[in-house]
Amino acid sequence: MRISKLFGKTLREVPAEADTVSHRLLVRAGMVNQLAAGIYSYLPLGWRVLRKIENIIRDEMDKAGGQEINMPVLQPYEIWEQSGREKVDTLFTLYDRRERKMVLGNTHEEVVTQLAGRYIQSYRDLPLQLYQIQVKFRDELRPRGGLIRVREFIMKDLYSFDGDEAGLDVSYRQMAQSYKNVFDRCGVDTMLVEADSGAIGGKDSQEFMVVCESGEDEILYCPGCNYAANTEKAVSVKEKIDNGEPLAIEEVATPGMGSIEEVAGFLNIPKSHTLKAVFYVADGKLIFVVIRGDLEVNEVKLNNRLKCSELRMATEPEVIEAGIVAGAASPVGMKGFKVVADDSVNSATNLVAGGNKPDTHIKNVNYPRDFKADIVADIATARPGDKCPVCGGTYDSKRGIECGHIFKLGTVYSEKFDVYFIDEKGESKPVVMGCYGMGLGRLMAAVIEHNHDDKGIIWPLSVAPYHVYLCPLYREGVDVAGAVEKLYEELQAAGIEVLYDDREESPGVKFNDADLLGIPYRITVSPRTLEKDSVEFKPRSQKESELVPLGEIVKKLKGLIEG
Repeated sequence: MRISKLFGKTLREVPAEADTVSHRLLVRAGMVNQLAAGIYSYLPLGWRVLRKIENIIRDEMDKAGGQEINMPVLQPYEIWEQSGREKVDTLFTLYDRRERKMVLGNTHEEVVTQLAGRYIQSYRDLPLQLYQIQVKFRDELRPRGGLIRVREFIMKDLYSFDGDEAGLDVSYRQMAQSYKNVFDRCGVDTMLVEADSGAIGGKDSQEFMVVCESGEDEILYCPGCNYAANTEKAVSVKEKIDNGEPLAIEEVATPGMGSIEEVAGFLNIPKSHTLKAVFYVADGKLIFVVIRGDLEVNEVKLNNRLKCSELRMATEPEVIEAGIVAGAASPVGMKGFKVVADDSVNSATNLVAGGNKPDTHIKNVNYPRDFKADIVADIATARPGDKCPVCGGTYDSKRGIECGHIFKLGTVYSEKFDVYFIDEKGESKPVVMGCYGMGLGRLMAAVIEHNHDDKGIIWPLSVAPYHVYLCPLYREGVDVAGAVEKLYEELQAAGIEVLYDDREESPGVKFNDADLLGIPYRITVSPRTLEKDSVEFKPRSQKESELVPLGEIVKKLKGLIEG
């Protein structure tokens, strides 16, 4: 490809809306163009990268036994009602001309379960792995980070179908290894972390995280045992608060003290010796949440315990209308609300809680003597510095981009869609499923976050849009063009992908664009190099260049690329 004919231009200025390294570099390099928030066009260079990532993924899925299919983006709303996921807040819905409600799929569990159920009849049809690489839609509240969080995206999702949990374990391990192979081939290091299953549901799930400063997720990990989880899922060992044997409840005046910090300071006690009341609305009902004062509520964990479709913080008017005294609320004596308590209440004595009347708190509150809870569970957010539940070590944290998510669905969908098979004993059993997703645009962004410098992108050879950036430097009176045209033809004949900068630009402009675009190898042909019957060879990842004889450069490049 000649740059003079290439659609898309490089930019010198950093786009104002770009908030991550990958976003800035993709726009500056002329690889993507934003149509609206979270909606992008891929230009020729960016599309070539995406197709190479797609081919790596397809190769690994095929090696693992996956069979590629293509499922509809447009789906009947009824199948989402059947699965119970119709209230997912990122779901795009629309109506057709007959006023039938439809969905633009953000995932395909419902569709693939129905599809597989039409063909799976006996244990001889299992195991089965089906995958697709398909456009999906997600009505994100806050699209950000360029390709990291978007509303329209290309995703690979594979679904495994097995006869039992042991078979699912095999499929799950196999797919985890296939994912690692993909990321290794794309030139990124990943951490496998425990994760929440979210709206997809199921039992267990793990995410592949590419560690980078601009990552949207926080990863907690233990250097001692390598346990890792994102903050939505991570659990920690909570400090026991032993204030001696339970004492009698005692009211204490706390004039003007409403926050945990104010009450703790006024009474000269740590925040961990208090109980905090937090109010949520779950599917339209007010929920009273109780947690130790030094901890924060993890809304994902809370939502999972409540098994609700919609969860949000209650507004101040909603709390007041319910007759609750804000800043002095307590579960002690409280009736008429579902109470959810963090399990930290089980390992603490003689705590301070609100008095359910203004300017008043209660000392020596103990669970379960003084209040009851409908649910007692871990609903706290784990933090760096907390103790690891596996080995007792101390959590550290990193930020990362989720590039792959694997789930053990079990029989959640097969039972809802009546997908059963006849086993070896002639008994009917529900199919056991797994789900394995990977966002191609996210991975493309993560490759850049992982491979760049202050000059631009450094593409790994496996996903680079072209192998070689051919850069002639012209001077009047020297036939550089003839030598470069001949070399261009020889490189293409050898199967080497070449981006030929045939523009009449200065060396500075060409070198800056070469660095920005991140093509793995730059070949410079100039009057100086031709005097020595050579070319200047420079890998993008290295600072130094070298002279290589003109007659040997094709062989050298072919060896590097094939090797």
